[in-house]
Amino acid sequence: MKVLAIDDQQLVLLPLQKRLEALGYEVKTEFNAETGIETYKSFQPDLVIVDINMPEVSGIDVVKFIRIEEKSTTPIMVLSGNTDDAIITEGFELGINDYMKKPLSLNEISARVKRLVGTPETNNLVENNDNIIIEQRCVGVVIPCYDEEERLLSTEFLDFVDKHSGYHLCFVNDGSKDKTLEVLNNLRKGRESFITVYDCEKNGGKAEAVRLGMLHMAKKVDLDYIGFLDADLSTDLADFDDLVSTIENSEYKIVSGSRIARMGANITKESARKIISLTVNFIIRKILKMEFKDTQCGAKIFHKDIINTAFDSKFLTKWLFDVEIFIRVRKQYGLQKAKQILCEKPLKRWIHADGSKLSMKDSVKIIGQLGQIAWVLR
Repeated sequence: MKVLAIDDQQLVLLPLQKRLEALGYEVKTEFNAETGIETYKSFQPDLVIVDINMPEVSGIDVVKFIRIEEKSTTPIMVLSGNTDDAIITEGFELGINDYMKKPLSLNEISARVKRLVGTPETNNLVENNDNIIIEQRCVGVVIPCYDEEERLLSTEFLDFVDKHSGYHLCFVNDGSKDKTLEVLNNLRKGRESFITVYDCEKNGGKAEAVRLGMLHMAKKVDLDYIGFLDADLSTDLADFDDLVSTIENSEYKIVSGSRIARMGANITKESARKIISLTVNFIIRKILKMEFKDTQCGAKIFHKDIINTAFDSKFLTKWLFDVEIFIRVRKQYGLQKAKQILCEKPLKRWIHADGSKLSMKDSVKIIGQLGQIAWVLR
């Protein structure tokens, strides 16, 4: 039994293909509607699964081709994040057999496929308890790494990417002197479509590692949002997913995590760092002319169309590139518009991790670097 799946997002197609093949179906995937139509002609599938929102040629055009031009009764299932009633109604009027709205579990998709076209005799999958979700959006996450051989929480990253099909992790090795690169390459094995290792031969600092990683991920056409996160997971992946949900369901272009201490949140900092943070934050607010509570949290998510504005050129400073990002956005859009597209979201958890690369001496230097930013970018 043959299935053709058409979707412009690779992170959607890969887990879907893997699950259906495990069930015994012969599966072909295509990343755009035009090639999908050509594959339909040669492959002659027993079932077509198609997304609606694709560039140039839409999923509705695929349905029209099958039903009107080919006059075929091949079962068609739409798997889409589009909730427009008019589009859904048009789809059913054209003759689709099912409409599945993302996000959706692979278990439910499998059950709907079996109901529509039956189960292959070669079914190899006896039982599957994995609750993998096909997401409505696809997200890239850049994780800068410098000498993280001992601290990298490999299990947490792997568990997350295995359960969240809409994520692609990009680990940037920032010229590490230990075996970080070896650890990262081992982490990637078997998950090459969901994990990238970007290797910088020389150490350029966190700012440059993040910048290069963000620009690299921006080349991936199937990503909707791209962000960055600290390798020590001082902000955990569940909190990062909350940042993604915020930007996905709003008009914001940037959502920045904020380590604001409040009831119900687990936020811990060293006492000395608290004092320095308060001082630095006061100066930053004066420079930005925005009431940010915390610009320096290492968890931020960006709409893809703002990546070039934020990361196109090198940053002036090693530790304050977050401030420079917000200044670049303000210069591009103006102060009032910048305030509308920037969002500061409090985190539920942030823990200061041992082995931080930012020393107390560096923290004091930051105040001087703020003066440099204010002068050069005035």
